[in-house]
Amino acid sequence: MDFTEEQIHRYARHIILPEVGGIGQAKLLGSSALVIGAGGLGSPVILYLAAAGVGTIGVIDDDDVELSNLQRQIIHRTSGVGTAKVASAANAVADINPDVKVVPIRARLDKDNAREIFRDFQVIADGSDNFPTRFLVNDAARLEGKTLVSAAILRFDGQLSTYRPGGPCYRCIYREAPPEGHVPTCSSAGVLGAIAGTMGAMQATEVLKELLGIGESLAGKLVIYDALAVAFRTVRVPRDPGCPLCGDHPTITDLSGHGSTANVCG
Repeated sequence: MDFTEEQIHRYARHIILPEVGGIGQAKLLGSSALVIGAGGLGSPVILYLAAAGVGTIGVIDDDDVELSNLQRQIIHRTSGVGTAKVASAANAVADINPDVKVVPIRARLDKDNAREIFRDFQVIADGSDNFPTRFLVNDAARLEGKTLVSAAILRFDGQLSTYRPGGPCYRCIYREAPPEGHVPTCSSAGVLGAIAGTMGAMQATEVLKELLGIGESLAGKLVIYDALAVAFRTVRVPRDPGCPLCGDHPTITDLSGHGSTANVCG
């Protein structure tokens, strides 16, 4: 594609990277990603994907902006308290990069709409904050043949991985969701706001790498971050032959087994 003078200036630091260049930047402008949740993780993911020039960014969230969100959900502003998160996110993107089209989806992701929504996007970035949604996103992405970049945060810790079609999936690590109330949430256990920025920025990086087809993928690996110890650890995640979704004899072939999900506020 032919860049305008404004685009050449905007994306100059990308274009001079040999791994990206003009061809890669044009590829980003023609690419798409869906972000699950405009919350703590989704905020930096959306902002960095928009700044990078990802042409179409879908954002699904059913929540309104609350004052307690602003400690970590940096895409929103005090003036936006009470408005829909997807609208707040779209406004922020419009201020950052007019090249980017935002597809705001004010809805709760569920078994009836997940696969249809996922079909329109190349890469899925999961910033949800509860196990039912994470398993639904994992299963829908796998059934639709989509690459999933998934992150999670709690207290001072974070996790990040990429799940590609044909490789291990989230269920290869966690077979099923723990009983409700067994694992604390950010609202009950707390989270350091900056952790969302750390993991969200890394998540955005992995999404961009997948869209560009550059570097070493996190597929088959799980990154674990301990902020208090300033420690990163990477562990290998092999495909589980007995996985009910991606194993040798899968038993999950649709989303009928999923119940309702909580709001995906991150």
